[in-house]
Amino acid sequence: MAVETKRPETIVLHAGWRADPATGAVAPPIYQTTSYQFRDTEHAANLFALKELGNIYTRLGNPTTDILEQRLAALEGGAAALCVSSGQAASAFAVQNLARVGDNIVSSTDLYGGTWNLFANTLKDQGIEVRFVDPSDPENFRRATDSRTRAFFAETLPNPKLAVFPIAEVAAIGREIGVPLIMDNTAAPILARPLDHGAAVVVYSTTKFIGGHGTSIGGAIIDGGNFDWEKFAERQPALNTPDPSYHGAIWTQAVKPIGPVAYIIKIRTTLLRDLGAAPSPFNSFLTLQGLETLPLRMERHCQNATAVVHWLAKRPEIVKVIHPSQQSGETRARADKYLKGGYGALLGFELAGGATAGKKFIDALKLFYHVANIGDARSLAIHPASTTHSQLAEEAQLATGVSPGYVRLSVGLEHIDDILADLDQALKAI
Repeated sequence: MAVETKRPETIVLHAGWRADPATGAVAPPIYQTTSYQFRDTEHAANLFALKELGNIYTRLGNPTTDILEQRLAALEGGAAALCVSSGQAASAFAVQNLARVGDNIVSSTDLYGGTWNLFANTLKDQGIEVRFVDPSDPENFRRATDSRTRAFFAETLPNPKLAVFPIAEVAAIGREIGVPLIMDNTAAPILARPLDHGAAVVVYSTTKFIGGHGTSIGGAIIDGGNFDWEKFAERQPALNTPDPSYHGAIWTQAVKPIGPVAYIIKIRTTLLRDLGAAPSPFNSFLTLQGLETLPLRMERHCQNATAVVHWLAKRPEIVKVIHPSQQSGETRARADKYLKGGYGALLGFELAGGATAGKKFIDALKLFYHVANIGDARSLAIHPASTTHSQLAEEAQLATGVSPGYVRLSVGLEHIDDILADLDQALKAI
């Protein structure tokens, strides 16, 4: 950057790019290309051998995407980032990069339904066990750990439970025994910085608040560069033993001339190369447009959501409002510790009429969109038990915070009076 800063409002506009040296263009270009011309055979060989960093093929990296990666790494205070085609790909790669057949990870129960299914079924089919524990007691992570535990995984602001995760406490347990904490920060960009509290890796669905406009699916993985993989070589064999898929590279050794980025370089050169979950340059460009206004949008999201929470709390149709500002005790203390500048745009509420009332409410909305997404500039609503969490058994739904009468809102940027008016007429229609 032209200016050294840690302020997010400046980072999202300036990190990783100043202007095109050939044309002077200020906006990052869309490099809509599959391949890149090598200077000569030596240059090509050096790129493939990791003796030089550069562009080879857009499945591995792209200049437009690189700008987005640099900005996200700077925003999170990480060493490097990798963008992928979706948040699901980011979560899968983050785990698969460390865990092999017969290994396990320990995950919070408080998860988005898609992640729960990925962990409980798809990774299980691939030979990776996911052990789910209640995060209200951080020591549950230690208790579930054995010699083949490769990572801890959690969401900062779990969707839909919205009970902030004890990041520092679990990260400290992991660092003591060589287990990195991977944090999904999708619902709390700007508000929380998990790497500052000891997390080793941050993942995002950039589809949500970072993109912000509902135009582009994407994901990101940020390597904190703050975990000593070599110190725990026996615990972390994926990074400390020869990798037959890349010339027998031992990743902690191979990347030392570059920096503390063994984790993210391995994902790029193996998982991204082999499985191909690369973002399109155009989607990276659109995500960059959203990222530029993220700090401003999060401020307005939080303001509107707080106003909605206070309004819903007075309604007789509502049994309970779920939002960090309505919590107490240790749960509220964690929200205040980790979320800075607001409690987020997501909120939930329990309707007295259960599932029937929830469906009637959703069908009566006019301004709110009924979509399977969060983080749009527009206000969104959904009934998770019949949609996003419908693949889960009832017991698993309850573990993630979904009851039959639960409705989730992602409060957007519209005028608060219009948001409240729509909620009012929908509640009256139940």
